[in-house]
Amino acid sequence: MPHRRTVVSPFPRSAASRRALAIALGAGLAGAGCSVAVDDGTAVDGHPGAEPPAPSAAVAAFGSWASPIAAADLAKAAVAVSDVRVFDGRVYWRESRPDEAGRQVLRTLGADGAPVTLTPQGFSVRTRVHEYGGSSYWLLGDDIVFANFSDQRLYLQRGDAAPVAITPAKFQYSDCDVDARNRALVCVREDHTEATKAANGEERNEIVRVVVPSAEALASFDADALDAAGRVLFTGTDFVAFPRLSADGTRLAFITWNHPDMPWDRTALHVAAFQPDGRLGEPTRVSSGDTAALEPQWGEDGTLYFIDEPSGWWNLYAWNGHVARAVSTMPREFGGPLWQLGMRTFALTDRGTAIVRTGLAAVDALGEIDLASGAYRALDLPFVAFGDIALDTQGRVVTTASAVDDEPTLVAVDPASGAVTRLHQPNALGVPRELISIGQRIEFPTAAGPDGEARTAHATFYPPTNPAFRGPEGEIAPLIVTIHGGPTSVSKPTFALSRQYWTSRGFAIVDVNYGGSTSFGRDYRHRLNGQWGVVDVQDAVAAVDFLVAQGKADPARVAIRGGSAGGFTTLAALAFTDRFKAGANYFGVSDIKALAATSHKFERQYDVSLVGPPDEALYRSRSPLFHLDGFTEPLITFQGAEDRIVTPDQSRRIVEALDARGVMHAYFEFEGEQHGFRKAENIIRAQEAELAFYGAVFGFTPDDAIPPFEIRHRRAP
Repeated sequence: MPHRRTVVSPFPRSAASRRALAIALGAGLAGAGCSVAVDDGTAVDGHPGAEPPAPSAAVAAFGSWASPIAAADLAKAAVAVSDVRVFDGRVYWRESRPDEAGRQVLRTLGADGAPVTLTPQGFSVRTRVHEYGGSSYWLLGDDIVFANFSDQRLYLQRGDAAPVAITPAKFQYSDCDVDARNRALVCVREDHTEATKAANGEERNEIVRVVVPSAEALASFDADALDAAGRVLFTGTDFVAFPRLSADGTRLAFITWNHPDMPWDRTALHVAAFQPDGRLGEPTRVSSGDTAALEPQWGEDGTLYFIDEPSGWWNLYAWNGHVARAVSTMPREFGGPLWQLGMRTFALTDRGTAIVRTGLAAVDALGEIDLASGAYRALDLPFVAFGDIALDTQGRVVTTASAVDDEPTLVAVDPASGAVTRLHQPNALGVPRELISIGQRIEFPTAAGPDGEARTAHATFYPPTNPAFRGPEGEIAPLIVTIHGGPTSVSKPTFALSRQYWTSRGFAIVDVNYGGSTSFGRDYRHRLNGQWGVVDVQDAVAAVDFLVAQGKADPARVAIRGGSAGGFTTLAALAFTDRFKAGANYFGVSDIKALAATSHKFERQYDVSLVGPPDEALYRSRSPLFHLDGFTEPLITFQGAEDRIVTPDQSRRIVEALDARGVMHAYFEFEGEQHGFRKAENIIRAQEAELAFYGAVFGFTPDDAIPPFEIRHRRAP
């Protein structure tokens, strides 16, 4: 499509600003491997916020401050650890490689404690079940089985030999349990064969047993045979998850749900016994089916533990084969929304206790709960967020841990003493403590509920922080309102280099945990039901109004940014309100009806709970694409060309509409990217372009040398 093209020139790095930064921060980023310690002992809520600028701080426009945190550092920091587990006493995890086009590899600790990469070149350990994936590897003795991203087949890796496919194409696997007795895996399988999609109208999700061939059988094994795809154990519902074998292998626990529910709306927990022929008998329902039961785990004595929410909070429950009882009922969230399969947020010990990850008001904690009495003991740890948890042979909790002032780390925690052993920190850039903006949790009034009751919403505020600079007298820093995705997710007050990139350049950030976010209880999560594009927008506006009233935001310089569902809220906020003067849309939804028609199975009917049953007028009323008169402020959009969740047409159509209306905008579509960017070069390009775009909107010149790009219908700041 033809466009008027405006080119943004590369921005020069200011020698003066670099000198000021060097004076204030010395050598800048500390040497690799250095970490930053918390020395003030204050909680997140009580932290005073930004360090005051040094008396010698240079006066410079907000947004133009020199920072040692470059966009290239964000690409380095995109190395992420996930899917942490322990097999036979050994710690394993998946690790992303942005400099290898987002490839993910399996790693473990060697005898010397140093990380060892197990996945050979040409393979990437990542499943696409539900598109968001989840657990993707399993060990049977010394054999590794993993889902390979490019073809989604399961591969058997034995020693130094090249991995060998053991399942046919057109099937995807995740969330497996190891069936050592039968040398097999019990897995969630998505059947993407043409015959199944023709019969069902969509792919089919089932629980299957996949036999892992022995060394002797592998030579004659036919991975392309249909039998190799697995023997079906359970089918008949739209979705399945958490197939978990009892300790004696005689029973299987699993959860199910059906369209239009999501697994945080309603699920059913079942238990079924294996018959002599290996088939499953008739399942027994354990949970009510009216709540979102999750994460079953079997105790050695045959008790089934799981997470459920009859109280309004996800808590721990136990089933003895006849009745279920609450182990605890506390106003904290055990577990979380099942976006990725294989979630593990509690672990059973041999002491009659469970180690649990809980969340409250966006902050995680680790604790130990007595399974008989329900007594809970929180562990005193310097972290505010944790990943999946596992136990090693010493009884230590192995997990990823995130603090307010340091990058995520793989740790082992002694639950008795609270001692923390750092096992691996993939990103150790060592940002100076005085450069780090510490989040301040805020609660503020928002729009009243349907019955007129007063409501509050939650967010975390990060002030601009850079001791080398201060803004011009009487000016307030521009504010970036960040909207998390999901929308059933949560933004936690962890150290994130992507935030510090902005705050160290003179921006303030507020991460809004709007109604619909998790860790605030079911009622808060359900605020968004039927109200997507309303409650989330109201809460974003309320956050801005609150900060303006506090003197921490300039209403003339407020931007909003978000990805996926956060991109939808970004677009809706620009279309339906006048609070925001710029926006950054990362693969956001512009047309709700089109999303329902083109999205993948997992979210194909998510719109029913978020908006309501399909209704042309209702869906158009909430879709930013059909309210173009409201788009008057500049927008930059980023999209992955291979995104199957929010397909590229969602971004292309909104960009075409903005161009036709003459609204200032820029557009990037990255080849080879899916939902979220994993390639280093694209992470860098997007971050720098967004900064440059804000500079063009708000009238400042970034200190960074940014390659030029096209801004269409550019206007004077």
